[in-house]
Amino acid sequence: MTIIAEGEKNTSFSLWQEVIQHAESRCAVRLNQQVESYLISMLIRHMDKPELCKQVFAIAFLEALQLQSHQRHLSLQEIGDQCLIYAGLFPLAAEMRHVKISYFVNLGQSAYGNISRTGNDLFASLALDFVVLMDVLQSTRPFHDLLPLQAYEQWHELGSQRAFKILQEYTRKGGSR
Repeated sequence: MTIIAEGEKNTSFSLWQEVIQHAESRCAVRLNQQVESYLISMLIRHMDKPELCKQVFAIAFLEALQLQSHQRHLSLQEIGDQCLIYAGLFPLAAEMRHVKISYFVNLGQSAYGNISRTGNDLFASLALDFVVLMDVLQSTRPFHDLLPLQAYEQWHELGSQRAFKILQEYTRKGGSR
């Protein structure tokens, strides 16, 4: 078990906050403070968890639904977090697994939605804004790595505004030749 000093936590949080706020700017969105803080904390919690790539999310989701209240909440939260990380930080890995990014988005939204208590709490916001959060995470990289078809699918199937902007870039480049 890794022990992280309080100063290191604050430094990690500050660094991630800077990265996320820069990505928000690139996406022309501003997350509310609670959602932004959750996103940053989630990234810090998952920094040293390489097993994320080995998870079969649909099976974990179905298993989580069978658990008792508190454990179900924790398991569904973890599934939502992992789906968000996968869709946001590893969209090309999804393609390598022959899975559309919408699989992770839909499953993540369902996981967060299932643990929302009021329909107007943090988890409801995470479910509702899942695609925006995915866009922000994808924008943490200094370049876009979506090919035209991938961008089209993310825009058409999920309503990703980041993907729409990438499609516009491809169109401008293609039209100027």
